[in-house]
Amino acid sequence: MVKKLFIFFVFSGVFNFAFGQNDVARLDSLEKTVLLLEKEVYNINLNLHQSQSQLKAGILVATVGYTVTIIGGQLLGTRPQLGEALLYAGGAIGIAGTVVLVRGFNKISLGPPRPPKRYQP
Repeated sequence: MVKKLFIFFVFSGVFNFAFGQNDVARLDSLEKTVLLLEKEVYNINLNLHQSQSQLKAGILVATVGYTVTIIGGQLLGTRPQLGEALLYAGGAIGIAGTVVLVRGFNKISLGPPRPPKRYQP
């Protein structure tokens, strides 16, 4: 009876040791995956934060530029030289603001997302 109990404990210890190694490898792989996901989420949040201020600046500059353009158009009837100058200056400022906006949007969209490695459509 004691021999049978001893043999049972020895075999159960061997099985626990063998399967325990597999669990450790699985947990290590899971930890690496979680760390990789945390890094990707951090990069996404960083890109959104950086693009937010750039988008706000682009909107402000474009709005000022196109407002100056509208004022220049209104002044063409009464003061043609000032109106023409404001049209050109406002157009240039508006285009500069649009360029800043486009650069901000390029930070957000880095391309189409890649499907996960284990994803099967």
